[in-house]
Amino acid sequence: MQEIFKISQNAQLAEKAAQWFHEKWKIPVQKHQESMAESLKPGIVVPEWYIIQDDDRIIAGIGVIENDFHNRKDLTPNVCAVYVEKEYRKKGIAGKLLRHVCSDMKSRGIDTLYLLTEHDSFYERYGWQFFCLVRGDGETEMSRMYVHR
Repeated sequence: MQEIFKISQNAQLAEKAAQWFHEKWKIPVQKHQESMAESLKPGIVVPEWYIIQDDDRIIAGIGVIENDFHNRKDLTPNVCAVYVEKEYRKKGIAGKLLRHVCSDMKSRGIDTLYLLTEHDSFYERYGWQFFCLVRGDGETEMSRMYVHR
């Protein structure tokens, strides 16, 4: 069973994680570095980043940030950057990450989370509910916003 590492408690993984998330989502690596550096500050709950490794290779990750690049700034914080490497999919890893993040955030006083996605049924399996349509920054099409309480 793979362990979930929280970047705020494993600062030595921050640079490696920032690079991995950058490669998956094409968000500038500096943005990930800045967000992870912020998560290392005492008393900070959001942002937070989590990864799972197989040996020393990152195989999955997820983040929690204030806003996942959309026009509804009132819907916060947002689970973001959910990714599992192809060869590790369909093994329950995404569900494990989602459950862990929801539990961790709840233990830290945040019981409502939002998630922007183009998927239309995946997140329901893990207790998320469709909330509304929002417009992603620079997007012409609307995307689905989910909520977990």
